[in-house]
Amino acid sequence: MSLEVILIILALSIALFMRPWRQFQGGALVSPLLAILVILPWLWALPRWQTMPLQLQLSGACAVTLIMGWPLAVLVLGAVGLLAQLIAPSDWDAALVQIVWLGLLPATLSLLWGFLLRRWVWHNPFVYILGRGFIGTVLCTFAAQLIARSMGEAHISTIGVWLMAWGDGFMTGMLTAIFVAYRPEWLATWSDRIYLKA
Repeated sequence: MSLEVILIILALSIALFMRPWRQFQGGALVSPLLAILVILPWLWALPRWQTMPLQLQLSGACAVTLIMGWPLAVLVLGAVGLLAQLIAPSDWDAALVQIVWLGLLPATLSLLWGFLLRRWVWHNPFVYILGRGFIGTVLCTFAAQLIARSMGEAHISTIGVWLMAWGDGFMTGMLTAIFVAYRPEWLATWSDRIYLKA
């Protein structure tokens, strides 16, 4: 049994134990879920279609974690990996590698980063947007890809990984700012009580 299979089973077991389907009460997360399942698999499938030496790859895992919360993000990112496999088929080992190192690891690091921010930094909308949405995404995506490189699962240079992390950071930071302003109910990790208290 490969390391990726073990990590997927472990993450799924923890996520299912937390009963993530409760997030759908009220129906606020249905629209973002559908958007994620329509858009993100195409971004994950993109490197299989191009022949460039530098494979452009956006993760989106930190955005999914902010929107869905970690337990539901685990299930959604698994579904994204399977849909990407249907869109651009490759061997199943590559799909499992993508689910773990592009999805589950950045999502888990994002969860830990969010915990640290909520524990040690004041609660403010700008801290949430910039700290979790932008800077947190850059750091978590970069760290996840460095770990993947150390495991032999990524073949981009360190500077390439750093630059790709900034692309993810800008995308997630922008979505976070828009959702905080116009659709805070689309962010499972956002709380008016915590971030807007007087």
